[in-house]
Amino acid sequence: MSTRTFTPSGRPEPGRSPVAGRKQPLRLAGVSRRRQLPYLLLGVLLVVGCSAGGVVVAAQVGEQEGVLVLARPVSVGQVLSDREVREVGLSAGRGLDLIPAGSRSAAVGRPVAYTLPAGTLLTRDVLGPARVPPTGQAVVAVGVKAGRFPPGVQPGNRVTVVATPDTESGTSQAGVSAWEATVTGVHADAADQSAVLSLLMAEADARLVAALPDGRISVVTVPGVGR
Repeated sequence: MSTRTFTPSGRPEPGRSPVAGRKQPLRLAGVSRRRQLPYLLLGVLLVVGCSAGGVVVAAQVGEQEGVLVLARPVSVGQVLSDREVREVGLSAGRGLDLIPAGSRSAAVGRPVAYTLPAGTLLTRDVLGPARVPPTGQAVVAVGVKAGRFPPGVQPGNRVTVVATPDTESGTSQAGVSAWEATVTGVHADAADQSAVLSLLMAEADARLVAALPDGRISVVTVPGVGR
């Protein structure tokens, strides 16, 4: 096959190819590698920085302290026993007056001031005498004669307050009324074995119970923890 070249007039010169005289561009491999080097260094620094940050976060999360929480629901006035509290680990610095796990004696044997669910963090504010009843509830004192309440009744027990029929007025058994309540206090009289019970119940029910004549109230303990 013949080749052609171009003359100054623009015509190809016989015997030479049109592209034979063109220079091919040079590829500088070293320049490309030098451009990639800063990005590689940046990637290494990011990896190292993220790793260091993860170590710091892990260290902060690991700084926990043992505190006490309720292991089961309790009612207002209930005295905490060892089985009602348990230990959990929480991150430090929450700003709460939490009771440390090492101060178990600060909680066990003391009454709770509120009705609380299981899992509640124990602080010194929730311990002590019963606080003001929640909205819609009231505390009523009822005098109960011997034989009309269980001798072992204690704060925290759920009870049913029963208004027994008035036999003098001929009230039938169908007229018996009953209300649910939680015992918040017991003041027993050893002389005649009677007792005055403080009961937390719905405000409307408390008004009805308070209006009952003496001698018509019986108290029955029922399963469960007070509300």
